[in-house]
Amino acid sequence: MLNTDTMRPRGPIVIDIENITKHYVMGEETVHALRGVTLQIHRNEYLAIMGPSGSGKSTLMNMLGCLDTPSSGRYEFNGKDVSSMDDDELAAIRNREIGFVFQTFNLLPRSTSLRNVELPLIYAGVDPETREERAAQTLRDVGLGERLHHKPNELSGGQRQRVAIARALVNNPSIILADEPTGNLDSKTGEEIMALLENLYQAGHTIILVTHEADIARHARRTVHLRDGLIESDATSAATELQTLAFT
Repeated sequence: MLNTDTMRPRGPIVIDIENITKHYVMGEETVHALRGVTLQIHRNEYLAIMGPSGSGKSTLMNMLGCLDTPSSGRYEFNGKDVSSMDDDELAAIRNREIGFVFQTFNLLPRSTSLRNVELPLIYAGVDPETREERAAQTLRDVGLGERLHHKPNELSGGQRQRVAIARALVNNPSIILADEPTGNLDSKTGEEIMALLENLYQAGHTIILVTHEADIARHARRTVHLRDGLIESDATSAATELQTLAFT
């Protein structure tokens, strides 16, 4: 059952993919990871992507996050065709438009929370004073105002994930792409992280959640199931649709 509490109206389309395929050549074998996926994701959505191992879930995540390019098909991000962008253009999209949250946190172990969160701003060319102010404020926004100068080994798992979420937010991206964000956390801490993502959704962020856990996917308002490289189902609650229509 999808979460239907306090749903927000959808905005314009932020991701538009049509007939996306991806194949890998492994020796004499060709693996078809995606077989023609068409999907639209709107601003203000909270979407979960699910699927068993080998379904194409991770490959689709890499496509949506501009970490990989399709073998064929069309992909537009905020109206820009990213299907044929070069590595530098894709890197710019990843830095400015997409906030990544990973299962393993991916923090720099010798850097403080503040420096980890500053990293996307450094790549974006933001001046030192501004980026420190923005990074500190974003850490305060996720409840880590007293942990600015702590390194990852001085933080709990939940606090590390909050640092990772702050890093994802600091550039005010178009979407937050969360890949198994509770996978390395105990159930109580995982629920705290999902509550934080819920607050971000209610504050206006677009969230794409990749997970194999049904309990985690229930936090989303829409769930896409993949199987064998194709979309098997795309379920949005009737209440969401009615609310969307009321605002269009």
